[in-house]
Amino acid sequence: MQFTELGLSPELLRAIGEQGYTTPTPIQAQAIPHVLSGRDLEALAQTGTGKTAAFVLPLLQRLTAASTATDAANTPLQRIKHTAPRALVLVPTRELAQQVEDSVRAYGKYTGIRSLAIYGGVSINPQLQTLRRGVDILVATPGRLLDHISQRTVDLSKVTTLILDEADRMFDMGFIRDIRKIIERLPRERQNLMFSATFAAEVRELAHTVLKNPALVEVARRNTAAELVTQSVIRVDQAQKKDVLLHLFETHGWHQVLVFCRTKHGADALAKRLDQSGIRSAALHGNKSQNARARALADFKSGKLAALVATDIAARGIDIDALPQVVNFELPHVPEDYIHRIGRTGRAGASGIALSLVSIDERIQLRDIERLLKREIESSILPGFEPQQTRPTPSSAKPPMGRRSGAPGGNSNSRPGNANRPSRGASGPSSGRSANDRTGAPRPARSGFGGKPSGAPRGDRGAKPASHHSGQRHQ
Repeated sequence: MQFTELGLSPELLRAIGEQGYTTPTPIQAQAIPHVLSGRDLEALAQTGTGKTAAFVLPLLQRLTAASTATDAANTPLQRIKHTAPRALVLVPTRELAQQVEDSVRAYGKYTGIRSLAIYGGVSINPQLQTLRRGVDILVATPGRLLDHISQRTVDLSKVTTLILDEADRMFDMGFIRDIRKIIERLPRERQNLMFSATFAAEVRELAHTVLKNPALVEVARRNTAAELVTQSVIRVDQAQKKDVLLHLFETHGWHQVLVFCRTKHGADALAKRLDQSGIRSAALHGNKSQNARARALADFKSGKLAALVATDIAARGIDIDALPQVVNFELPHVPEDYIHRIGRTGRAGASGIALSLVSIDERIQLRDIERLLKREIESSILPGFEPQQTRPTPSSAKPPMGRRSGAPGGNSNSRPGNANRPSRGASGPSSGRSANDRTGAPRPARSGFGGKPSGAPRGDRGAKPASHHSGQRHQ
């Protein structure tokens, strides 16, 4: 099938062609006809499958057609006064908001459709100025949108289409109450679209309350990882993880790697260590200013940085078609986050590699991930870095409980979350042994967590998880 067979306008086909696309992805081929028909849609698709275009393209077509009909009926003065957005796209993070709005601009360049992305962490004044001039499509994070609603600077009474993108993430970040408050402000008669990479029971419950007789599009089995991503685990002591990562950069010649940490402090510390070792790196998390986050992401995409060390929430919206490698420096506490992490590679039909460095203290997280995937992940031990710790630390004997807390900080307009997410500290101290002392490829792990050759130095007992605490959501 070609895009020309989907009933899209010449203006959209022209913009699509300029982006280098001729054939729609499965999610696009299945979703676009439903959206064009005006039907509500519930879509399950992994990241990197082209789901943004799956709703942006038909949305642009419907708005353009509606504008043509309205303009024909209105006087020139009435057309000038049209300022309220007609479509609302809710997303969990700043980066994703900007990514979606960039797609709207790229695909809608010949349609005359106006768009704006609003999110926290930046001055609200430029957003106010653009809203006064008028927009057709508003892409927003829930917290900043509620700020505008409270200040009466946005009018949602003309919205005809509501899109919830990455709905699972918005639920996990505690945005469910904010979303319900926003929906109360919308007209009852509207088209509703929900896109998600995973569909937990809570997300499905939200879908049942928002969607009306929706079409269901499912291009991947529920809660599954991308098929083009090769997954593997290296078992290692927590104290040796930094040395192992440096060794892998040196021996594999990695030039563009997205590295995931659990905490903002851990991301900063790891990025600093990599940079001091000659690997150009930057950290990406919610405590960074929006300008710093945008600069780090741009430098990573352009190849100026070899490593981008990110937290889970901040990494949403990272869209690099040919990102070759993702490394989980620490496993996430929530198994579904693993799917989102490795979904940053293996995008747009390209293959990718996802490598996880796993200490014995993370055995429960690994078990939960494998249960979600319904298969074991290939495991190995790197010669010279054999794990010495055979028992978990007492504080890690039980898995952390509760949902995650909010997104990383950095936005003065945040609101308290309604879920808690336990966090873990940064990795333990380096062993001090040079990465140049180890050679060879990883070898299969022995029975149990790992071997303990005689004479090998012992690692420390691993980092302790921090106590549960209430977080704040920042966008």
